[in-house]
Amino acid sequence: MLLFEWSFHAEPFDTLIKNAQDARELEADEFALELCKNAIDGAPELDSLIEEYSEGWKVARLSKATLSVLRLALCEMTRMENIPLGATINEAVELCKLYASEEEAAFVNGILGEYGRSRDKADEPAQETEQS
Repeated sequence: MLLFEWSFHAEPFDTLIKNAQDARELEADEFALELCKNAIDGAPELDSLIEEYSEGWKVARLSKATLSVLRLALCEMTRMENIPLGATINEAVELCKLYASEEEAAFVNGILGEYGRSRDKADEPAQETEQS
């Protein structure tokens, strides 16, 4: 929700949190706050990944809900390596079904799946070298 709000107002993270706490008595857990802050701080990098793996789509064409889900998921995948890839993708798809549409959920699944496969391929030479 915070990242979705940020996509409209682009306020500093601390201001975003304070406004949410004042308006809704927000009590987010540490993981959610860390994820949101990392996604906001890394938005330009995450948006570049989205554009790279979405085959011709610019982030400006995506709905704010879908963009927020993709940013969160790619943030988990690139900055929080202790989270299983499949769990991140499944959660992102379910969030997109809930807040966007089935079509956008399929789009999200495709982008995240492709990114995950490319990441796995990049890790293969390192794994082979370690096993030698």
